[in-house]
Amino acid sequence: MAELPVSPAIPIALSAQALRVVRSGQEVLKDVSFRIAQGEVHALLGGNGAGKSTTLLTFLGFLAPASGSVQVRGRDVSEDIRAARQAIAYLPEAAALYGHLNAYENLRYFLSLARMDTQRPALDAALDRVALQAEAREMRMQTYSKGMRQKVAIAMAILREAPILLLDEPTSGLDPAAIDDFNRLVRELAEAGRTILLVTHDVYGACHVADRIDLLHKGELVGTFDRPPGMDRIDTEAVHAAFATHAAA
Repeated sequence: MAELPVSPAIPIALSAQALRVVRSGQEVLKDVSFRIAQGEVHALLGGNGAGKSTTLLTFLGFLAPASGSVQVRGRDVSEDIRAARQAIAYLPEAAALYGHLNAYENLRYFLSLARMDTQRPALDAALDRVALQAEAREMRMQTYSKGMRQKVAIAMAILREAPILLLDEPTSGLDPAAIDDFNRLVRELAEAGRTILLVTHDVYGACHVADRIDLLHKGELVGTFDRPPGMDRIDTEAVHAAFATHAAA
């Protein structure tokens, strides 16, 4: 699989080399290799069971490779899980937020676990960036829609100030306008130097936000698509055609 050309001046934030992962006796990832430069938005696109979430969990050290390796900022995750996790903010598809707490209380609690004492202005700034209505911020989370909960989770990932964001189906539950807002936010974060690896089955969204897409099918990388220089997105038709071809196989 061809890899993204990277200038020697740009550090590699994430890399997988000949990665093979086995779960419950099943080979979930098969010889997967890629690398992601600092400040890049990289999407792993694939259907259910493709191995997308498994890839994220391996970078976080929750799953160990059967063979091959994953590195975070040049350090093998298996050799220093703590350093890898300190560099990463992870947003799962269904963030476990507390329904009896409001948005501010959830953010303060979870950030305190990372030993961060974040004040109200910073919380509001992050919630502004994800366009959560001001009047909703002091309402209990149990009254929130799935999309509103997802916005709070995205704000939390921003506030963590980690150099690398791992996002698992980050636009799940968001309406089209909110998805557009999210895509703009991701590009802003990348331009500020953060590295973003997102996994998704949304072809349209991936093409509009990513610098590179790797198509994952049944644990194997079966296609790579780059955003052409000077263009604002990857060719949606080409990616959709490849996605559909493998989905039908």
